Amino acid sequence: MQAFKTAVEQLDLDSAAALLADDVEFHSPVAFKPFTGKEAVTEVLRAVMDTFEDFVYTDELEKNEFSTLFFDARVGEKKLQGVDILRLNDNGKIAHFTVMLRPLSGVIAMAEAMGPKVAHLAKE
Repeated sequence: MQAFKTAVEQLDLDSAAALLADDVEFHSPVAFKPFTGKEAVTEVLRAVMDTFEDFVYTDELEKNEFSTLFFDARVGEKKLQGVDILRLNDNGKIAHFTVMLRPLSGVIAMAEAMGPKVAHLAKE
């Protein structure tokens, strides 16, 4: 998933969004229900790009339709480590996107910074 990795690292939202399936599901580390659909997930990615600082992918694993991208980032003074787990559909588009983050203090900082940016996308 080199194209996605490059797009995110270069803050190229359009190129990253082009790799999403129309019915993509994004599983956030802080939201109970997934964000669904290319438009909503693109907005989430925009918020992430506006919130995370010093973002860099550090490693990756690929097997079959799965790509796992490990990253480091910062929100304010809080450092984060995370994992993007991507599953591709038969057309090579990202169908499922799950994010895991640590430590808790970083997750809280991320949730507080991103919450207002994506609250309108949350489904009840």
